[in-house]
Amino acid sequence: MPKRGKQIPVQKFIRIESFSGILLFGATILALILANSPLREWYDALWQFEIGIKSDNFKLIKPLILWINDGFMAIFFFLIGLEIKREILVGELNSIRKASLPVFAAIGGMLIPMLFYMFQNSNPDTANGWGISMATDIAFSLAILRVLGTRVPLGLKVFLTAFAIIDDIGAVLVIAIFYSNNIAWDLIGYAGILLSILYFLSYRRIHNKYLILTFGLAIWVLFLKAGIHPTIAGILLAFAVPIRQRINEYTFAQKLQQIVGRITEADNTNPLPVLSKKQIEEIDNLQDWTYKVQSPLQQLEHRLHNWVAYLIMPIFAFANAGVGFSQDLNLDTALTMQIIVSLVLGKMFGVTIFAWLGMRLKLAVLPDGVRLVHLFGVAILSGVGFTMSLFIGNLAFIDQFIYLNSAKTGILIASFIAGLIGYLVLRFTLNKTQKT
Repeated sequence: MPKRGKQIPVQKFIRIESFSGILLFGATILALILANSPLREWYDALWQFEIGIKSDNFKLIKPLILWINDGFMAIFFFLIGLEIKREILVGELNSIRKASLPVFAAIGGMLIPMLFYMFQNSNPDTANGWGISMATDIAFSLAILRVLGTRVPLGLKVFLTAFAIIDDIGAVLVIAIFYSNNIAWDLIGYAGILLSILYFLSYRRIHNKYLILTFGLAIWVLFLKAGIHPTIAGILLAFAVPIRQRINEYTFAQKLQQIVGRITEADNTNPLPVLSKKQIEEIDNLQDWTYKVQSPLQQLEHRLHNWVAYLIMPIFAFANAGVGFSQDLNLDTALTMQIIVSLVLGKMFGVTIFAWLGMRLKLAVLPDGVRLVHLFGVAILSGVGFTMSLFIGNLAFIDQFIYLNSAKTGILIASFIAGLIGYLVLRFTLNKTQKT
């Protein structure tokens, strides 16, 4: 078992996402309480408050809910893009053997729920909601695994993480292709030019965070005005961040030894416990070399992860999960049931069957310490769609409040059922202690 403070990157990722799931749960409960309390009108009016900027030639004014869903979530998708790039290049998806089981599971976990939804749906007005059941919420699902403690093998956590990341790739493609319309291709062309410049600079290992920020804002606006959901800009921008270091660890170690030597040898005649001018210069020099040895991608991912996990995702949940269950609430119960069945049963059958198929074809193997029944438990757990499902629901039923509330209700109920049953299956099939 790794010592405390010696966690490998995937374990740190899991720990952050697990606590984020607890915050998401708290934000969801608070949203539901407010939406069903005397403060309901205030809660609803808050998200419709319009803010933005306006000039003679430019206007960007949106309700607060859209700034969260289009703006804050672009940062969330930017982080997803960084995670996807890292996993593909150096992580759990960088080889066929590592990626095969999560890939099979993710394909089944997207395809079968989608088919479940399509076969159940008979209303043309709700046909556009087929993408809702394809998603898995990594924060909530990992939080549930964390509740099980040391009995969960690391291989099962890594599988769920890799599977959910691949699932995110599928969701991003679905949003880009099927939930964007009336596209202004000239604006997309301008965004493409800016992205091409950033990709070229990345290829040449040239990285400037201020340039990324400036170009990123411009690309986000261009996507927004072009009719493609601006969160896609976050994904594409992430792939422009270099993963390679400017210097390698060996060069850094040499520079570190030289700097340490100069710091200890520097004269410091000041009687007070302060550094000399020379020592301060060397420490500044050390910071420069430390910056160069860090991967720009990992550095950005590290800095953004806490902001996204502990602020952006809970705010998104607080803004989108509030459904008022009053007597005058009109729900399309057929749509609600379709989403529940698709998320709970569709995910369970899809992930399990496709993962089993991959193993039968000898194209995939179970991780160490993981049995098929554990995989079945995770398959049920993957029905916790929440964040991405709510996001796609907002795109599928924009300005269709009855269908949107019905979809939200189905997502919340399905996530609760999948989370509870998945927890119970794993609780009674995992050993009491595992090496994690």
